[in-house]
Amino acid sequence: MAPKVETGQTIVQARSRWVGVGWDALPGLQQDALGQGWRAWIKSCERRATMPPALATLCPQALALANADAASQRAWMLRHLQPYRVESPQGDAQGLLTAYYEPIFEASRTPSANFNAPLYAPPAGLASRKPWYTRKEMDTLPEAKAALKGKTLVYLNDPVDAMVLQIQGSGRIRVQQADGSYRTSRLAFAGTNEQPYKSVGKWLLDQGLTKDATWPGIKAWLARNPQRQQELLWSNPRMVFFREEALSDSDTDAGPRGAQGVALTAGGSIAVDPGSIPYGTPVWMSSSGAQTQLQQLVIAQDTGSAITGAVRADYFAGSGAQAGELAGRLKQPLQMWVLWPK
Repeated sequence: MAPKVETGQTIVQARSRWVGVGWDALPGLQQDALGQGWRAWIKSCERRATMPPALATLCPQALALANADAASQRAWMLRHLQPYRVESPQGDAQGLLTAYYEPIFEASRTPSANFNAPLYAPPAGLASRKPWYTRKEMDTLPEAKAALKGKTLVYLNDPVDAMVLQIQGSGRIRVQQADGSYRTSRLAFAGTNEQPYKSVGKWLLDQGLTKDATWPGIKAWLARNPQRQQELLWSNPRMVFFREEALSDSDTDAGPRGAQGVALTAGGSIAVDPGSIPYGTPVWMSSSGAQTQLQQLVIAQDTGSAITGAVRADYFAGSGAQAGELAGRLKQPLQMWVLWPK
């Protein structure tokens, strides 16, 4: 039986308020195996200086339970943590869940007819000109092209895939070596042109060109309208720049680093609005919809330009095509409860 808790207490954040509730308010509490969420928690504790002090003090105990069974971990949570329902400042507890992932693409170091979509490292002078050139200007203005000279990291074979990688913020690339073998590395987020992000899916919807603004729907529209691909790409002026990171055998299961500075855990990490929930905070999440049902422990470890508001989360689905299929379609209602030290 869960210990008695004080309910109704309110904690105010910059862009949310938390209202204390009993543990019985959390859907699926007894069913979640806790594994992915706990692994993400341990990762956050590697950088406890980035966590709220009240949570950082619990890291030694969380680490000691890393290999414990779910029942022991759950019992510890009930003893040491208090759940708070996350609401908007106006009291709305319903929000939105989407997902993101780390794509994996074939790439080439040299341009060709098959590989002609460049991905760039940050150009010199990026910090001194804000905002920097738009996506269209980078493709058309001689001065923008000159600034990007020598900054191409790799080429992909599809400009839309290049945009997908930019929107996700990081990805893995497989590049064939001179001996015919392949080497996989990660392209990690290294900056933007400071232009506003514009959804290409919304661009299609606003013009009545499609009713399916998921990535599969966008690609289906492009297959029917290939002559409008450049127009669609230029509708989003934002460009992301990358740095390349080597991947060792021990890194193959680790996700990219989120805004907290720790490697993301597939199925255990979420991106949040840090004005609503601080990095490193354990969160109970409940979301049911056409794509999936999620009632589980997750950790706030990342953010994103589109992740704003009190009850808003982006679920890190992992790497590869299967994760991408979920991330491309997931958009469903969300409730969240912060698990805060008593």
